[in-house]
Amino acid sequence: MEKDIAIEVKDLYKNFTVYYDKANTIKERLIRLGKGKKEEREILKNINLKIRKGEVVGLIGVNGSGKSTLLKLMTKIIYPSKGSVETQGKLTSLLELGAGFHPDFSGRENIYFNASIFGLTRKEIDARLNKIIEFSELGNFIDNPVRTYSSGMYMRLAFSVAINVDAEILLIDEILSVGDEHFQEKCFKKLEELKTEGKTIVFVTHGMGSVKRFCTRAIWLHQGVIKKDGKVDEVIEEYVKATK
Repeated sequence: MEKDIAIEVKDLYKNFTVYYDKANTIKERLIRLGKGKKEEREILKNINLKIRKGEVVGLIGVNGSGKSTLLKLMTKIIYPSKGSVETQGKLTSLLELGAGFHPDFSGRENIYFNASIFGLTRKEIDARLNKIIEFSELGNFIDNPVRTYSSGMYMRLAFSVAINVDAEILLIDEILSVGDEHFQEKCFKKLEELKTEGKTIVFVTHGMGSVKRFCTRAIWLHQGVIKKDGKVDEVIEEYVKATK
């Protein structure tokens, strides 16, 4: 892998097996043994791409095109059916609201829990704790169980942790569309700071305005293949024409 490459995807395919008439009990499983209907779905097909260090890439496409699946493969939450995904540098991700949080723990306790998953020590989290809480703007809610949080509060906490773990690569899946306009703008300003620092950022979005404002490159996925990859304005122009 070349030194200036942050993420490299080679000859990647991803299939999922979908089972119909799924059995809920052991008895049903025994009765339906060998009779259950299933379908193999190919979600991503022959994906090849290199994302260089410092690039900010927007993954666009209609629902079901494979964007979130590709991001999960980059994070190694799931693995390819064929091909490979390699990353170079410490990686952090914001994929699903509440992922990595324990609902019965407080926001403060979940900061320690979540940040430790990203590789920070107790001492390192202690040093960042006030900064994380301050950015999240959760105030007194920080000591409430996160099961009482709204989706916007989840996003505030998750984003605040993710930007404070000193990662070189940040992967984001549509989470910034959640919450109030003020905090969304605050998040984008922080991402612009990280962009200036040379961090690699890949995010899935349906907001073309965000891609134009923030990204240095756009990748349009359509039915599991890369339809176009290149300059932001050119990719968006073709995508918008195709979806009218």
